[in-house]
Amino acid sequence: MIKAVIFDLDGTLLDTSRDIHSVLNASLKRFSVPEISLEQTIKFVGNGAKTLVERAAGKEYASLAPVIYADFSNAFAKCDNSLTALYEGEERVLNKLKADGIKLAVLTNKPQKAAENVYKKHLEKFGFDCVYGQTEDMPLKPNPQTALKIIENFNVKKGECLFVGDGETDVLTAENAGIKCVSVLWGYRSKEQLKSAGAEIFANSFSELEHLINTL
Repeated sequence: MIKAVIFDLDGTLLDTSRDIHSVLNASLKRFSVPEISLEQTIKFVGNGAKTLVERAAGKEYASLAPVIYADFSNAFAKCDNSLTALYEGEERVLNKLKADGIKLAVLTNKPQKAAENVYKKHLEKFGFDCVYGQTEDMPLKPNPQTALKIIENFNVKKGECLFVGDGETDVLTAENAGIKCVSVLWGYRSKEQLKSAGAEIFANSFSELEHLINTL
């Protein structure tokens, strides 16, 4: 029986791609670096803000990546998240999980301040038990350290905890932590990409995810 669910954020709980794209391009423009498309932004996310900026800058502008990253981090922490949205069916399922007493956590590679800001605007009403983002003292996914900390704090067994995410790093984080993973297909990666990372369980919608949580 699943008693706790650890959720990725971008592409899993929230479609944040348009806000990321807008803030990132503004930072690139400030340093006269060519802007990137929304499709490129989606392709580049998943391994933390620093890697996102490095990928966006590319080899030609690699020397500017540190200052662009600093600018992006500062701007993104202040983002109003007005272009971000929940996914279809999400609100009902999150409310049901909370009502059923299931512990809920957010574990993202998004910087902590930015994660807290978007959480407060779009997810706080669901009463997640904790929100963990990128900080200096906690390693990024797929390192399992934070996931294991969450499991310990929730006082649940690994078999009672599920990781839910849309990316390869989420599959690997769950594997490294020794817990099951559901890979969602409404996010930023294809089924083929997720399979190549080792994903075996998939959800096409929040309703399917709810069913899996109740049956795994």
